[in-house]
Amino acid sequence: MNLFIHTSKTSDDLANAFAKQLIDWIKESAGRTFHLALSGGKTPSLLFSILAEKFNEEQTWKDVHFWWGDERMVPPEDAQSNFGVVNNLLFQKIGVNPKHIHRIIGESEADNESVNYGIEIKRNITDSNGWPAFDLIILGLGDDGHTASIFPGKMELLNSEHITAIALHPETGQQRITLTGKILNNAKRVAFLVSGSSKSKIFNEIIHDSPAASRYPAAYIRPEKDLHWFVDEACIG
Repeated sequence: MNLFIHTSKTSDDLANAFAKQLIDWIKESAGRTFHLALSGGKTPSLLFSILAEKFNEEQTWKDVHFWWGDERMVPPEDAQSNFGVVNNLLFQKIGVNPKHIHRIIGESEADNESVNYGIEIKRNITDSNGWPAFDLIILGLGDDGHTASIFPGKMELLNSEHITAIALHPETGQQRITLTGKILNNAKRVAFLVSGSSKSKIFNEIIHDSPAASRYPAAYIRPEKDLHWFVDEACIG
């Protein structure tokens, strides 16, 4: 695994730096489909706004297919919908082929949608090492060390033989669908976007391979190829 740590002064700077890097990666793949899995959260929301403002040419996005690393089982108009956030901040402001948007249908029954989303991924994304290989998966880092919707109490999802799984938020019991560990680790690139001092302790424990990091699902995201951490100075500590 190749590890890269990119540090920016503020969360706004981080989002701007990642936006430029994302566009460069998309341009590198010109002429072929680029499968991108998105994340929810505050920093990705900054990213989507920047992309809509600065990189809104239809040509930029013509070969990009959009997926999600996880989604809450809520309708798209719900404020908690990861798809809804991207749709409002980005999709409505750039030229995107609707057939290239592969949302998790949060208003559906979770058991069926988890299976269906896995099938859709398998059908559209080329396998490598026996698993579909996303070009890029964007991830966040929770205050408890979770990533996507793999929480500390559900570490078995890191080794699941399924592409997707149902996850329950440990405090609210809210149903979610998440990509599992093996599909996350099979991506060509994984990029964590992490900002704020509340993430500093966990980030540093993970980066420095502290024994304490073993309880964090995010610590087990180690793709074969490239792992990028985009962080701000507050996160570095």
